[in-house]
Amino acid sequence: MTSRAHSDLELYWRLLRWARPFRAHLTGFFFLSLLSTPLALLGPVPLKIAVDEVLGEGRIDLLPLAAGLLVLIAVLRETLDLAITYSSTYIGQRIVLAFRTRLFSHAQRLSFAFHDSKGTAESVYRILWDAPAIQHVAVNGVIPLVTAALTIVAMIFVTARIDWALAVVALLITPVLFYVTRSYRKPLRVRYRRLSELEKSALSIVQEVLGALRVVKAFGREEREAQRFEDHSTLTLRVRERLTLFQGGFDILVGLTTAAGTAVVLYLGVDHVQKGVLTLGELLVVMAYLAQLYAPMRTITSKAADIQSSLTSAERAFALLDEAPEVPERPHARPLARAEGRIEFRRVRFGYDPARPVVRDVSLAVPPGARVGISGVTGAGKTTLVNLLTRFYDPDEGAVLLDGVDVRDYRLADLRNQFAIVLQDPVLFSTSIAENIAYARPSASREDIEAAARAANAHDFIAALPEGYDTAVGERGMRLSGGERQRVSLARAFLKDAPILILDEPTSSVDVETEATIMEAMKRLMRNRTTFMIAHRMSTLDHCDVRIDVDQGRITISPLISA
Repeated sequence: MTSRAHSDLELYWRLLRWARPFRAHLTGFFFLSLLSTPLALLGPVPLKIAVDEVLGEGRIDLLPLAAGLLVLIAVLRETLDLAITYSSTYIGQRIVLAFRTRLFSHAQRLSFAFHDSKGTAESVYRILWDAPAIQHVAVNGVIPLVTAALTIVAMIFVTARIDWALAVVALLITPVLFYVTRSYRKPLRVRYRRLSELEKSALSIVQEVLGALRVVKAFGREEREAQRFEDHSTLTLRVRERLTLFQGGFDILVGLTTAAGTAVVLYLGVDHVQKGVLTLGELLVVMAYLAQLYAPMRTITSKAADIQSSLTSAERAFALLDEAPEVPERPHARPLARAEGRIEFRRVRFGYDPARPVVRDVSLAVPPGARVGISGVTGAGKTTLVNLLTRFYDPDEGAVLLDGVDVRDYRLADLRNQFAIVLQDPVLFSTSIAENIAYARPSASREDIEAAARAANAHDFIAALPEGYDTAVGERGMRLSGGERQRVSLARAFLKDAPILILDEPTSSVDVETEATIMEAMKRLMRNRTTFMIAHRMSTLDHCDVRIDVDQGRITISPLISA
C-alpha cells in the first residue's frame, strides 16, 4: 500500500475533521484543560505569603492561611487532573471507536484484488494499531499543546509584572527549543514509519501461521516458524531501541536547554534580590513560575515528538481509507428487489493482471431457472466467471447482464442479495449453528432456521448434538466435520431463498455417502433457481440442463443434458 507523503498540517486537518462529530465533547475538554492555567498561577502564592509576610514581616496570623491555601490548591489540582484524565479517556475512546469502525467498514468494501495483493495483516494493523492515532492527536496532542501554550503566555505575563528582565531571559531559550524540535521532527517520522512496517510484518507472520496451523504441525515446522517470528521481532526490537535512543537524545537537548535557562534566571534573580529589586519571596515565585513555564515548553516539545508517531499511524490509516474500491457503485444505481435470474455474458474479458487474461471473449446466455454446470481444469477460470457475475471483480472488457441490465448499474447490496453461494470450503463463523444459518437472514425465526436445516439434510445431526442448534461451531467451524459444515452452509443458502444459486465444487471434499446426502439437498435447492454449479467430477453435473467447459479462459457449450 503506497501513497504520497502528507505534511503535518494535512494530517492534522484530516484527523480533526474526523473528530468533528465530537466537537462539543472536545470543546468541553478544552475548557476543562484551561482550568489548569489559573491553578498553576496560584501554586507559588502560599510560598510567597509564607516567606514575605510570615517570615519577612512577622505576620504569624497569615501562616494558617498560607497552609490552608496550599492544601486547597493541591486538592483542586488533583481533582482537575482526575477530571482531565477521565474526560480524555471517555472522549478519546469514542473517537477511536468511530474511526476504527470506519476503517473496518471501508476494508470490507475493498476488492478481493486489494486483499489478495496486500494480505489481511495490512488492514488488521491499520484498524487495531493505527486507528488510535486520532485520539493521540485530537485529544492527547492538540488540546494539551494549546493549553500549554496559554499557560506559557500567562506565566510570562505574571513573571514580567514581577521582573521583566527575568521574563525576557526566560524566553531566550524558546528559539533553541523550536530549532531542536524542528530538526528532530522529520527523522522521527521516518523512524516511526519503519517501526510500523516491521511490526506489521511480525503480525503478518502470526496471522499466517495460526491460520495454517494444521499444515505447520503436519510438516513439523513449529520451530522454523517460531524462529522466523523471533527474527522479525528481534529486528523490530532493535529499531525500537535505536528510536528510543534517538528520542532520548532529543529529550536530553530539551532538558539541557531548559536547565541552562533556569540557571541564568537564578543567577540574575539572586543578584536582583541582593540589589533590592526583588524580595526573596518574589524570587521564589519567579523560580516556581519558571519551573512551570518550562514544564509546558517541554510538554510542547515532547508532544511534538510523540505526535510524529501518531501522525505516522494516521498516514497509514488514511492510506487505507484512500484506497478506492475496485468495484464502486455507480451514482444513481438501480434498485433491485428480486431478479428473474436471466444471465448474459457479452464478450467478457478479464484478468487479475490485465496483461494475462483469465477470461477471454466469453459470451453466454442463461434463461431464468436454468441449471448450468461448469467444468474445467484447475486455474481455467471457472470460479472467475461467477466472481464476475457477483461483482467481486468487474470485467476489463464486455459486460455481464442480469435481467437485461449491466450488473454494474445495480446497487451493489441489492445485486449481491440475489445470490446464494455455497463454497467448496464452507465458511462458518465462531458462533452457534443457528446463528451461522441465520447469517443469510438475521431476522429469521427458529422455525425458519430449522426448516432450512431440514431442507439441507442437516437437522438430524444438529438435533443429535448436546446443545442442538445452540452448539458453538468453533473458529471456522472446525468443531464440525467437513460434510456437516457443508450442510450448514446449504441450510444458510435455503434460508436466504435467493433467485440465483452458485455452487462452487460443494462436494469435492466429502466422501461418497455424504456427497449423496448433499446432492439430494442441492437438487431441492436448485429447483426454480438459476444455478451455476462448478465441479471437477462430471457425475456431479448430471442434473444440470447445460454444461460449459472452460479451457484457458474460453468456454465450450455442451449439448443439452436434461430438460
